[in-house]
Amino acid sequence: MHVAGKQQAELIERPASLLLPTSTKSGIALLYNVESSNTYDVCLKLSKDALTIQKLDVVCTSATDSQVNHRTVVLRRQATGGLGLSIKGGAEHNVPVVISKIFKDQVADQTGKLFVGDAVLQVNGINVEHCTHKEVVHLLRTAGDEVTISVRYLREVPSFLKLPLGSPGPDHGGVSSPLFDSGFHLNGTNTAPSPPSPSANEPKYEKRWLDAVCMPLLMARVSRFKAGTDKLRSNCFEVFALNGASTSVLQFCTAAESTDWLQAISTNINGLTQENIKFLNKSCSSEDQIIHMGWACETPEGSTTCRSSVFRFLALRGPYFYIFKSPPIGATDWGQAETTYHLYEVLFKVHKLWMAEDCWLQARLYLGLEHSPEQQDSSESLCFSILVGHGQSHTFQVELATDLALWEKSFQRAVYLEVQRVRSKSYMCSSQGTVLSFTIDFGSGFTCSDVASKAVLWRYKFSQLKGSSDDGKTRVKLLFKNAESNQIEMKELEFANLTAVLHCIHSFIAAKVASMDPRFMCSQSVPGHYANT
Repeated sequence: MHVAGKQQAELIERPASLLLPTSTKSGIALLYNVESSNTYDVCLKLSKDALTIQKLDVVCTSATDSQVNHRTVVLRRQATGGLGLSIKGGAEHNVPVVISKIFKDQVADQTGKLFVGDAVLQVNGINVEHCTHKEVVHLLRTAGDEVTISVRYLREVPSFLKLPLGSPGPDHGGVSSPLFDSGFHLNGTNTAPSPPSPSANEPKYEKRWLDAVCMPLLMARVSRFKAGTDKLRSNCFEVFALNGASTSVLQFCTAAESTDWLQAISTNINGLTQENIKFLNKSCSSEDQIIHMGWACETPEGSTTCRSSVFRFLALRGPYFYIFKSPPIGATDWGQAETTYHLYEVLFKVHKLWMAEDCWLQARLYLGLEHSPEQQDSSESLCFSILVGHGQSHTFQVELATDLALWEKSFQRAVYLEVQRVRSKSYMCSSQGTVLSFTIDFGSGFTCSDVASKAVLWRYKFSQLKGSSDDGKTRVKLLFKNAESNQIEMKELEFANLTAVLHCIHSFIAAKVASMDPRFMCSQSVPGHYANT
């Protein structure tokens, strides 16, 4: 890469049509814990720079307590109403015994120290962390009039707590079940009078959302793929930071809510990427500017391959298209790309998307608010291919249609600027045993000359090229219209890398057409010395 020294670089500004506003929002989601297979409520807070995940916890609000989340509470059993709480869980199901309900104005509620979601650790000094549900119920019922329990709030509340509240009922023969609340066995059936309020000097506790994970969004990526598969999750996604850390799977109630969060997070990631690009370009020469970069999922080519999809970091910088395993952080990292291609020798192709007849549905599909039947298949939705030399290609998938549009526009811009920079490109070829030089020139078009004598054999403008055909290997037939006779003249040539030559021809013609479109030229904010063509 060429880094500018004393010479001030002409910075390439991103077109205003591609600028995206940052988004801030907050809301409740479900977080799936792979290890425990449980889902629990979390609060999401999105800022410009980070996604923060908050979990519910119990905190002391009126005194200093070194063990904020570990509380010992004394309950004085009432003649009627019992302890005023219900429990669920037990060791027989590999889950802790948890307070599942606290009855208003009864003993447990009046302490102000117990909460739904508290795991019971001890009963009158007896450790119950490995006891069955029935054993804990028995201890609580026979503990006497004064029951001392130690509890700890579970930040990841087990999923069984979300089951409807109830009691064993007659069908259970009066035996407690870990899937039902045991308030019937602990409290009796009558309501107790309210006990006295706790002393003002005693610590007070309350539930609060506390920061658990703060995920920086610079160079982060979002994925809807199930780990190790090519299948997309429904109403779910993960966010991965630059260092590989993950939020775990975030689940939402509806597809619209999931897409709304996905778009908001992606918008902020893109915004930070654009700021980073602008900062990096200040230290780069005008020929080495970064046009766009970001994550995409590379899907395996062909149906017989066993290779699963992998995420790659892509970049359009200067004359090259880069494919990285991880984002380049320092200047030396740009030399560690997994693959690098010359921009004018590759072809960008958007895969055909299913479109609805309803124009409003088309708009919602584009924004990602709806998904077509074909888009449910990860191999067909929001994909683009990079066709390279010798018939090879890379196929990538993005999460949103706006990402796909951004890559398409950025690629067009990058190729145009590179063609303007190189102006011409020559390839060695042969025709009937003679070694020739085939030149594609932005100003004059196509020229073919004899390598030995340097004599020009023929020359045509871009507008004179009327068609072509090739054998898919090395030979191509170019059909030109003679300006004087209006006759079609065929020129047959053979190249070592025919695909690269054809892509180069496409790039130069596309750049030529673009240079004649005032709207394109204005939208691209092309540097002055590139615009003078």
